[in-house]
Amino acid sequence: MEQLKEEKQVAKPQEEFVPPVMPGKGLNVKVLVIGIPVFVIQLIAVYFITANILLTRIKDVHPSLVQMNSVENKQHSKPEPAKTKELGKFVYMVEDLIINPANTDGKRLLLSSLGFDVPTEQDQQELKSKDVLLKDAIIQVMSGKGMAQLGNISYRDTLRVEITNRLGQLMPKVKINTIYFSKYILQ
Repeated sequence: MEQLKEEKQVAKPQEEFVPPVMPGKGLNVKVLVIGIPVFVIQLIAVYFITANILLTRIKDVHPSLVQMNSVENKQHSKPEPAKTKELGKFVYMVEDLIINPANTDGKRLLLSSLGFDVPTEQDQQELKSKDVLLKDAIIQVMSGKGMAQLGNISYRDTLRVEITNRLGQLMPKVKINTIYFSKYILQ
């Protein structure tokens, strides 16, 4: 009897294991057919809203923030009046100032020559007559700066503004167009 049971068990074919199919796993065709075109339509809608509505409002409020293309510039631009300010006509030079930068204990030096561009000859004569006052103002501003500031090339614009402001306090009648650094040597 036991033998028959074993034969029946042996004669039974073994079932293959088939993993259960889980719904939601795999590529969903609906996403491809519906989702991608809807996404593209949304992108197009956002582009047209931005280009036609928002940019026209920005042009009305801040015209300098939006650059027009060259065709629009030619059609809508008005000729600008020529600037009457002529740069470089009256320049007063201050040559070879030696300045000790802040916190260097005299071990580091700045050798600088500056040119002051002024609009009139009277302003140039004013700077010439007050040369000592001018040099003192430059030394005051520049000696208050450390090596990190003076060594930074982009900081020179800040130096120009600070020197111009200081001279504006000392000589309010003199108008300075710009300041040129003809020599700027850190050692």
